[in-house]
Amino acid sequence: MLCFKLDIKKKYELWCLVGPQPARFSLIEFKHLNGLNCDYIENLENPRCELTEETIAFWRLLGVGIDVGPTTEQIIAACKRCSEWSRDDRMRLGYLAIFTGFIEGRKFSTVTRASLARLMMDLEEFENYPWGRVVFKVLMDSLWNKDLTKSYTIDGFVQVIQVWVYYALPEFGAEYGHPVQNKPSPPLLAYNGGK
Repeated sequence: MLCFKLDIKKKYELWCLVGPQPARFSLIEFKHLNGLNCDYIENLENPRCELTEETIAFWRLLGVGIDVGPTTEQIIAACKRCSEWSRDDRMRLGYLAIFTGFIEGRKFSTVTRASLARLMMDLEEFENYPWGRVVFKVLMDSLWNKDLTKSYTIDGFVQVIQVWVYYALPEFGAEYGHPVQNKPSPPLLAYNGGK
């Protein structure tokens, strides 16, 4: 699909020509496919988070410097030693694993953005944050201006692109997506995928 990308001016939309019919991938389709909170918020990528003693103590538990976010490697290492941590700290670690693995979705050794990673200190705020909008931006920034004639990687929640392709090309989705019966919601859950 990405090889059939149309040249458009809107940075946060992807249009591909599928036969005679163009297919659009934007925040609207993204939200429909995964059901994540995509509400608008000021300072989306730089939320105001106070650097409290509790934050500093948790970052020490992780073995991470105060000014950077953890890498996936550091999260995995922390998972191996967290059995004695408090329930809240283990929850924070779980949320950080989701943040580093799916929202940021970068190489294992790449640090995440500390400003967003620190949101997990307030578990309720973390759960209600519009992560859908954040991950959509990460994904689109990664897709934009890729040289498709060479090898490339995509950051973010790339599984949504896969399901979008299944919807844009229903015969392809039926053959390779291994659809689930009864069409669960959100549509992201409607396919088992395949190799």
